[in-house]
Amino acid sequence: MVTALPMKTCVYSRRGCISACFRTSVLTVMVAFPTLAPSQPVILNEVVVTASRVPVPVTDVIADVSIIDRTVLDLAGQSSLRDVLAQLPGVQLSSTGSYRSSTNVYLRGAASSQALVLIDGVRVGSATSGSAAFENLPLDRIERVEVLRGAASALYGPDAVGGVIQIFTRDPVDTLQLSANTGAGSDGQFQAGASVRGRNGAIGYSLGLSKEKATGINVATNPAASSYNPDQDSFDVNSVDAKLSVQLSSQQALTLGVLQSKMNYQFDGTITPNPLGLTKWTTDAWRHATLRHASLKWDAQWSTRWKSSLIVGRSDDVSVNEYYRLADGAFNGRNQFNTRRTQTTWQNDINLGTDVLTALLENRTEAIDSTTNYSVKERDVSGVMLSYALNRPGWNALAVLRSDDNSQFGHYSNWALSGGYKFTAAWRAVASVGTSFQAPSFNQLYYPGFGSPTLLPQQNRASEMGLKYHHGAMSMAATLYHNEIQGFINPVTNVQNNLAVLRGLTLDMQARRGHTRYAVTYDYADPHTQPDGLRFARIAQNMLNLSAHHRVGLAELWGELKFSSDREDAKLVGTGRDVLPGYGLLNLGVNWKISRDLSALVRLNNVNDTAYVLANGYSMPGRNVLASLTWSL
Repeated sequence: MVTALPMKTCVYSRRGCISACFRTSVLTVMVAFPTLAPSQPVILNEVVVTASRVPVPVTDVIADVSIIDRTVLDLAGQSSLRDVLAQLPGVQLSSTGSYRSSTNVYLRGAASSQALVLIDGVRVGSATSGSAAFENLPLDRIERVEVLRGAASALYGPDAVGGVIQIFTRDPVDTLQLSANTGAGSDGQFQAGASVRGRNGAIGYSLGLSKEKATGINVATNPAASSYNPDQDSFDVNSVDAKLSVQLSSQQALTLGVLQSKMNYQFDGTITPNPLGLTKWTTDAWRHATLRHASLKWDAQWSTRWKSSLIVGRSDDVSVNEYYRLADGAFNGRNQFNTRRTQTTWQNDINLGTDVLTALLENRTEAIDSTTNYSVKERDVSGVMLSYALNRPGWNALAVLRSDDNSQFGHYSNWALSGGYKFTAAWRAVASVGTSFQAPSFNQLYYPGFGSPTLLPQQNRASEMGLKYHHGAMSMAATLYHNEIQGFINPVTNVQNNLAVLRGLTLDMQARRGHTRYAVTYDYADPHTQPDGLRFARIAQNMLNLSAHHRVGLAELWGELKFSSDREDAKLVGTGRDVLPGYGLLNLGVNWKISRDLSALVRLNNVNDTAYVLANGYSMPGRNVLASLTWSL
């Protein structure tokens, strides 16, 4: 059994060192996973789109990319997308407690606003905070997730400083598929869902519904905090998605996709002004968060060499806070921070032998509707991109050039150059260098008492080098990265520093032997400002994830281990604490195929009942279990 680990580093305001406790834990666990010899082939013909905007076999991808497919999502149980992402290399998160609450996702130590999030190619998220609501993305409605780590503004425009997370919703299939699931678990958890997918001639369709709720846990842990209330904080999520595809001809197709997820969850807080004179003990605070997404895509094959896609999309990020008197439900006020984005992307791909030339035009507007008075409430970004992908038997390369015109900050150009060389059938070396930029969010510019309208865009240059191995049933990757951000805007103080450096190392190993699959990922992350060497808040320097899946007859059993070193955070009111201790977590599960159409899943998270936090003053769930049944035809 794993217990919370008292992992210490050289703490607060200086870059830390790897503690002896952490090193010992890592070595102990790694010894338990012996070196594996390949015993059966793995499927390596998967393609990745996000790495270069065109489909590329995973074995030829230069960038540092991870894939989350439907198989992984089916075993997630009560976990949310944020928890699944946290199992990947180079990904960390912070959360204000419970199963569903405000979440920040950090790619390679970059701020949460520096991870660009797409749903079916359309950008989503808040223009006020600059980040996406990962807690409101329903797993049942997702087909696949691709995570691109590293600066990618040359490919995707502003904000892709730490990387890109692209979510693909459920697609139509060629044969009729019906499915339904239901489950229940600890802390009042309940979930249910149903979907139908199929095709009738040239028309493909997919429709799905899902619901999740729980009585939850008390998320705030510090009685001295102004928002503390020792109650259970519940949540309720209702989601629906639909996709309709029409094959107009052998060369033309249209796809319409929509997704809506509405979440209501309790949090601890009060409002100003306070007409009823409520305190933190007498306030019932609710956040109503809604994600709405719609896109229309036109795919056209104009010739054997030229194909294009036109995407027109819109996304709404709605966040409304309402406050009531706990005793009788009397209304005490509300505030809202809503964002509407519209986007048009026209991409053309021209095959030149084995090479691909890509030309792209893109326009995006973002507008906010808030009870807070922002002096500027809308901006427009237009971009043009050219890329050229060379593909040769032993090596490949990608060159990208992009220019964006921001209505507030003018023209910014970015470039990227990457290459990979295969020096044996199994081993491959990769390297890349490029630039990115990020305009300040509306909060950073205009939020009363915090914003500064004189802030300028952050610009950075990133480089990385890696070694990849694919052979038989084993794949491994090691990536060393260095990213310098000029004019870094501190997300806590909103002060524009001269320089911040994101540097680190990620290791990733996946293997299969017989009926057992193994995975090990390790991250060393050292994001800090210069010249003072201040560490970024809520980022652990060391993170280790291990998992093993084993099939026995009709059952699949698995275990997941996570170790994290300590992190720094803002001090709690009434305490001198500024370090979040390291921790260890163990998750176990089993998925049993009862019959051809029926399966049962039991997932036990935090088996060791570790008390840990990802943000000062907020708790995370202890030991919890969920059991579910899934029927599929």
